[in-house]
Amino acid sequence: MLNTAISTQPNDISTSITKNWTKQAVECYSLNGDCSKCSIKQAHYTFDCQMPKVVEILKLIAGEPDINKDY
Repeated sequence: MLNTAISTQPNDISTSITKNWTKQAVECYSLNGDCSKCSIKQAHYTFDCQMPKVVEILKLIAGEPDINKDY
């Protein structure tokens, strides 16, 4: 299953951000992918956020994050 997740990773997502949990990834995880509450969305960036997809890949590769850890 893990190999399937890696091999089906969308081409527009860098593999470097799907190896370890980051502060932003943990925020997205904690918000359950609710972009309306995200700090990036509130900054009005012009790109489409891929973080919900990154979070799903991270859960498969790195497991659930420690939400009490300072990333």
